[in-house]
Amino acid sequence: MRHFLVLLLASLVIAESLYAQKVDKKLQKRIQHTLQGFNGQIGIYVHDLKKNRIVSINADTVFTTASMVKVPILIGVMDKINKGELAYDQPLIYKDSLLYAGVDILGSFKNDEKIELSKVMMLMLTMSDNTASLWLQSLAGSGTRINQILDSLGFEATRVNSRTPGREANRSKYGWGQTTPKEMATLLEKISKGEMLNKPTSERMLRLLGRNYWDENGISQIPAGVFVASKTGAVDATRNEVMYVNGRKSRYVLCICTQNNKDISWKPENEAWVLTKAISKLVWNSLND
Repeated sequence: MRHFLVLLLASLVIAESLYAQKVDKKLQKRIQHTLQGFNGQIGIYVHDLKKNRIVSINADTVFTTASMVKVPILIGVMDKINKGELAYDQPLIYKDSLLYAGVDILGSFKNDEKIELSKVMMLMLTMSDNTASLWLQSLAGSGTRINQILDSLGFEATRVNSRTPGREANRSKYGWGQTTPKEMATLLEKISKGEMLNKPTSERMLRLLGRNYWDENGISQIPAGVFVASKTGAVDATRNEVMYVNGRKSRYVLCICTQNNKDISWKPENEAWVLTKAISKLVWNSLND
């Protein structure tokens, strides 16, 4: 009964928000023009938090998250900390069995080396360290528990798939996680408003998300003096970015998801990355005229 009431309340809040929102037709038209000729599938969601206007282009379509899945993992870990089941600065012992092959920083640790939980979280978000992220997913109680939290908050599409029993088919299609541009942007929006778990927890998550090393694309189009909380994600045919931007004249969330991209290169001129920069610049300039 309690679960039903939580879902009902979340649905009513979302419905009320949608009813009040208006489409920014001018910005939507300009973005749609920018998307012409893109060789892939793309979804975009913008919410101007000052004027309560949106842009929604394939915003309810399910996309692979790539490393954006680390935002739900963060929420799962913070929920454990809130409940006293984990402590933010508690020492952890790294084991070689945790290694996820790649170029991650944590994977270079020696067996039995100590590291604080907070530093593992920093590596997951700032460096997008996959070894750290999978360790944290386990500490959060698995993808199953993270998905239960997301479901209780009214998020229907955003899910962790990897190492999560019963989601093997979704993993084959979407990889580690799945989401929609609207839901991923809404996760950051709720964090920015202090509405994710509770206000102190949201504030800590916002600070953690404001330290992104991977800032060459969408973030690069925002003036350096402006606060940005963000998470990027990339695999061969997917390039994603979600951000909360808090400027003097504007405050907004923006999520860009792409998949099935023809250009799977890792050079700066990758078509999806170039498009991400163009959209980010367009949104910033439009909301700061």
